Order: sequence, then structure tokens, then C-alpha cells
Amino acid sequence: MYKVLIIARYFGTRIPGLLKYLPEFGWQPVLLTTALPPESNLPSGISVIETGRRMESNVAPASGRSIFDRVLVFGGEIINYPDSYKGWRKPAIVAGDELLKTEKIDAILSSSSPVTGHLVARELKKKHGIPWLADLRDLWSQNHHYYYSSLRKWFDRRLELKTLADADVLVTVSQPWADRLAILHQGKSVSTITNGFDPEIMKEVSAGVKPGFTITYTGNIYGRKQHPGRLFAALRSLIKDGSLDPADIEVRFYGPKLDWLEKDIASYSVSGIVKQHGIVSQKEAIVKQKESQLLLLMDWDDPAENGWYPLKAFEYLGAARPVIAIGGVTGNAVDLLLKKTRVGVQAITEDNIGETLLRLYQEYKQEGRVSYHGIGEEIEKYSHRRMTGEFVEILDILMA
Repeated sequence: MYKVLIIARYFGTRIPGLLKYLPEFGWQPVLLTTALPPESNLPSGISVIETGRRMESNVAPASGRSIFDRVLVFGGEIINYPDSYKGWRKPAIVAGDELLKTEKIDAILSSSSPVTGHLVARELKKKHGIPWLADLRDLWSQNHHYYYSSLRKWFDRRLELKTLADADVLVTVSQPWADRLAILHQGKSVSTITNGFDPEIMKEVSAGVKPGFTITYTGNIYGRKQHPGRLFAALRSLIKDGSLDPADIEVRFYGPKLDWLEKDIASYSVSGIVKQHGIVSQKEAIVKQKESQLLLLMDWDDPAENGWYPLKAFEYLGAARPVIAIGGVTGNAVDLLLKKTRVGVQAITEDNIGETLLRLYQEYKQEGRVSYHGIGEEIEKYSHRRMTGEFVEILDILMA
């Protein structure tokens, strides 16, 4: 069996999925990471090397325009370069070097964010000559959520080019992002492997659809790029003209309670039907998804960003309930995913949302539930097992 050293932090679902399924494909993973939090969702029986403290900087970027905000941004650009985990680099290199001296490791897989993991991988690759796959779950200098100055971006781009020049293969999560990487990293092999979900975890949770026209969102919301207000406006209009009975509907948000979201709910006069319920466990979130008539997905409101998938989209695939995605642009990654799998529809404008909600509500009133049309064969392509198999295809080529 081959062994692969995985260098990663901020796992999301991608890294736990790899750790769980790699052994099925003849690859034994060893994880090199920072000190893990108690609630870490890693599979059992995996070899893990924890190095140092979590080592995050406390200086975060600000979004305002005051002098104080600008000072914070400037300070963050310096202190957080190349990211807030830069203090992890040296101890991770030492730990990785010791491992590679004592065990036969066949390949290295680093996954970002944070990008410090790629800096660690590069040093180990240079010293030990082991094949290296660099996985960019988020892009680096081309990041859709980039909030630093053009000067800082210049430095990030230069460091990205220098660092990833030594990688054997680059991987990212969507074709538009792969195209951007290929343009920036001329001549470099770039592959697309989307994120996914674990069907086994979804099957562990049993829940039936509740009565009522329930719309559920689970997870974080990025206030500057995801805007639920158009959903609230559409609901208000449908209730006002009598098309929708407020007694039938419940819109539920599970995740960190947000003051700005509460203000939006109140400003659209939908407080009676829209509620924030706070953070719940992963298992409870899946229950809430499966018992809903509709799952709400909020796409990235940026016409220039057509390659971003919310991780939530893949979890929703496993919940097997219809999805309404609001925002975004026609033909982007989310739109294509929904069309290929037929799990739901994208409604971009307030009018689109209103028309879609009315159609689905009328179906609910006539049939007692909103029908689900997901295509199992297409959905299975986004399982963690299939995702891992695609990584293994690349790793096996590196071993040839």
C-alpha cells in the first residue's frame, strides 16, 4: 500500500472524505496539521501529526472605510502574510522532515486554505524529492473572497508562482477555477475535482418530511456576497397579494445568529415566518434538511465569479430534497450542478424567486409535498468515494 502525507488545515468535508476513503484505493493517509479542536470531524484510525498551537493571528481585515478600518486592513496585510497560519510553517516542516526520514512516504498532498500548507509541502518536496499534488479548495491570489490591496495581491501572486512551480500537479474544485490556474501557471498540469458529500453519513440520519411548506438553510452566510433579502421580498409580495398563506410557511436558518440578518428579516416584515435558530450539530443539520420541503442555497452575487460552489450544495445533494438557489448568474457552477443532478433550480432575481416559490407552493398545496427529481447516477458522481477515486487516479500516475 502506498502512503501519502496530507498537509492541511480548515478541513471542510474534503479532507475528512479523503482520509476516510483513501485506504479503499490502496493509499494510506498520514495527516500533518495544527493542533486539532475537540470537535474535529476526522475519521477514526487515521495517523495524525499535530504540530504546535493553532497559531492564528488576531488581526483580521475590516470592511469599513474609516481610518481605523484602513489601519486594520494594512496591519492585517502585513501580519497575516501569507496567511494567519504562517507560524505553523516551521514546526510543520520539522515534523514532516522527521516523518519522511523515518517512514516511506510515496507522495505529498497539500490542501489550502490556508496556503501555508503549500509552503510546507514545497520545502519537503525540495528536500526529499517526493511527488507533490497541490490542492486549492480556494484559489490563492485569484481568490473570489480576496479583500487585501493590489500591492498585497502582487506579493501573493509572486509567492504563489514561486511556491507552486515545484508542484507536480495542481487540483481545484471547478473548471472555471482550473482555467484560471492554467493561465497563471503556464505549462502546469491542472485538474478539476469537485467537492462532495458522504452518503454514509447522510444515511445515518433518518428523518421524514414535515407538514408545512418549510424552507431551510444550514450554515454560514457571507453577508457581502450572499443576499437573502430578495427571498424575503418575494415572500412578502406573495403573502401581500394572497398567493401564499403565511400559516403554511416556515423559513429556518441554522447557523451563527447574525444581527444584520435579523434586521433584514424585520425590515421586510417577515419576522412571523422567518426565524434564526442558531448553530446545531452536523447530525441535527442533516435532520433539518431532510424534513424540509425546500432547501435554500445562496449563490455568490458576483458576475465575475462563475466557479464557486458553496459546500452546502453538496451536502444538500445527500439530503435528497429539492433545492432553490437564489442569486448568482446563469450558467455558473451552481446552475450547472443543479441542472445536471436535477435536484433544484436557480432563481436569480426577486421576480424569478417569486415565480419559483409560487409554482412550488401550489404543488405543495395540491400534492401535500414538493416533488424531488434528483438523478441518482449524477448525484453519486459527487460522493466522497468518487472524489477520492479521482485523486487516486492522479496519485497513481505520479507513481508510474
